[in-house]
Amino acid sequence: MTDTTDASAFVEPRLISETGTAARVAKIAEPVLDGLGYRLIRVRISGLSGCTVQIMAERPDGTMLIEDCEAASRALSPVLDVSDPVDRAYRLELSSPGIDRLLVRRSDFDRFAGHTVKVEMTVAVEGRKRFRGILLGTDGMAARIQNQDAPAGQPSDVLLPIEDMAEAKLVLTDALITESLRRGKATERQAGGERDARENEPNTRQHENFRHGSARKRAMAQDEGE
Repeated sequence: MTDTTDASAFVEPRLISETGTAARVAKIAEPVLDGLGYRLIRVRISGLSGCTVQIMAERPDGTMLIEDCEAASRALSPVLDVSDPVDRAYRLELSSPGIDRLLVRRSDFDRFAGHTVKVEMTVAVEGRKRFRGILLGTDGMAARIQNQDAPAGQPSDVLLPIEDMAEAKLVLTDALITESLRRGKATERQAGGERDARENEPNTRQHENFRHGSARKRAMAQDEGE
């Protein structure tokens, strides 16, 4: 696995992105993150505990520490308040990609070559939409995977167009954990011990946004006090 840290990697577009409300949030968030020196990975919106808008980001070298999440949260919160892309109250959560991260850029598929990946396609390839296997890097704009589930008598390698993927995610393995720890220690040494690499668990910074539900919440509070 090789690190991609040059300037060209920073401006590299995502080939796997969101739809619907998450896409609207991503369109607003991405230029803000770019200006701070971060790369957007993915936006996810879930209905757990009300509504959570999770924004995953990283530095070009793949790191994203707690202080990075805090800085991104402070910058994004007022921009999202003004743009108003979500039609209800939500909690904003900034997160690192984590070890079993999503792959969204072409360079991601080269960087994590040798590790196990799960892929779900929007367009079927050889009659299938789900694949699991060893990532072998890229061939043009497609990812080459050594398919662990290939039927007997069929080639084990398969080319999957990255732009036709709904999701590509690393599988948590001992090899991936070992590599992540090695990179985390290297980051600590490079920062002179000032940073604490926390890649075993995604770092998060939560921001409560009650803008849309504030009037209703105040009314409920008044009713309870009567």
